Amino acid sequence: MNPAEYTTVMVDSGTGVTLRTVRWGNPAETSFVPLVLIHGLASNAMLWEGAARELAALGHAVVAVDLRGHGLSEKPDNGYDMQTVTNDVAGVLRVLASQGYERPVVAGQSWGGNVVVELAHLHPDLVRGVVAVDGGFLELQEHFPQWEQCSVALRPPNLLGTPVARMRGYMEGAHPDWPQTGIDGSMANFEQLPDGTIRPWLTLERHLMVLRGLWEHKPTHIYRDITVPVMFVPAEGPGGVFSDTKRQAVERALHSVSKVRVEWFSPADHDLHAQHPVRFAQVVHTATTDGFFS
Repeated sequence: MNPAEYTTVMVDSGTGVTLRTVRWGNPAETSFVPLVLIHGLASNAMLWEGAARELAALGHAVVAVDLRGHGLSEKPDNGYDMQTVTNDVAGVLRVLASQGYERPVVAGQSWGGNVVVELAHLHPDLVRGVVAVDGGFLELQEHFPQWEQCSVALRPPNLLGTPVARMRGYMEGAHPDWPQTGIDGSMANFEQLPDGTIRPWLTLERHLMVLRGLWEHKPTHIYRDITVPVMFVPAEGPGGVFSDTKRQAVERALHSVSKVRVEWFSPADHDLHAQHPVRFAQVVHTATTDGFFS
């Protein structure tokens, strides 16, 4: 299969929700560890396309997942807490294991980084290790002690009704150094309506439920209990998140997780996997071949 080609498969997670998976490469024909990719809050599987293509070209079978409420996956009205979302991913991994993607390395970005750290804690038997991409250390209560503060400060902008062309122009202007896969992946966060406007796949109500689950999550409290390798890939730069406390958080992980590696991207945007897909793919590939994830 051409590394740029992909297939879409809907998967029953066994947790009451069917999730879309997007797949590059064939596990029966690839040489290296399979990889599963988990997006961030209000994102979607296709923001991984650039990195997925590169990883497939390097010899990996790759699967990206739309989490519940996002992209083309089912959108129930509840179940957006961290444990439920993590169990969704675990259910998908069990299905994938029966299809040749056994014990993959699972990467997650931002909120997805926290999800994969929780996955490593709750379901270590399902993964070879995890990669937390500018996430996995996010503890929103350190910045917003009260939920009401957090819900106001991090409430998403109302983009409903924005013309498609205007939104794409904004994306291109805000990220002039991103490859086309990153821009296209960002646009896939939205449903494009017949009148030429957009509507976020993730509704405001569900967005806030996910945010509440992230606000309640305290990944540093489980670091010492994680037994599989964890690689943190944080971004440093004006487009990063919580840059004032990030190095302290990563340092805490270095002293707490039993097998850990850190690969800084600096300067880089929060969506560093979309901005620098070639370098990101090489960093992950190297960790799968030099023994870190053994």
